[in-house]
Amino acid sequence: MLDMGRIIEDNSLRDRLGVFEDRTDAGRRLAAFLSPLEMIVEPVVCAIPAGGVPPGLEVARALGAPLRMAVVRKVQFPWNPEAGFGAVTWDGRVFLNRALMAGLGLSEAEVDAAVARARKSVEERVERFSGGREAPNLEGRTAILIDDGLATGYTMLAAIEAARTESPKTIVVAVPTGSLHAVNFIARKADLVVCPNIRTGRTFAVAEAYGRWHDLSDQEVQELLIQARDMGLF
Repeated sequence: MLDMGRIIEDNSLRDRLGVFEDRTDAGRRLAAFLSPLEMIVEPVVCAIPAGGVPPGLEVARALGAPLRMAVVRKVQFPWNPEAGFGAVTWDGRVFLNRALMAGLGLSEAEVDAAVARARKSVEERVERFSGGREAPNLEGRTAILIDDGLATGYTMLAAIEAARTESPKTIVVAVPTGSLHAVNFIARKADLVVCPNIRTGRTFAVAEAYGRWHDLSDQEVQELLIQARDMGLF
């Protein structure tokens, strides 16, 4: 196993914006980094929906690896659904950022309600995206966790912890773009982080790495999964 904390990036992309055409282009470029790595043995590509599915499909195609959905939903602030203070994973586990919560004065009732909403969303998405099929087992294999970017890294942290309960041999996190803070944070939890476009600015938005960007709908995710099924990857 590699030492914890290894990071692979493209130094020519450091701090650049608009480096990927879209999520599909980003996935193909991620695959180019991942394909030569000897540490990747019997990979399973675990894409975090919705944004992680297009790059995840491209990586699965390039590696000839099975694709599975790593459904993680952030626990949203009552006043800002775009931000969160925790996450719920596909196996029902709840991860809360206690330090952040302490500074916000959230009541127990508000926390419980937010967790319940996130858990319900996860359960619905697992059912919708799995179609009743059993996900590929991670035991003894390389779990490649993919999203379209790392902002705070908290969602990915939850995915790592959930994946680790399935006893993979190695956990690789592969994201097209990420803040330096989040990449360093996740590198302490995964065996390897592949992030071509690392940015060090005071503010960070995943969308700024892409020429074309929109929030993917569940319908678009399902259409991508049909493609994966036709290729024998899902």
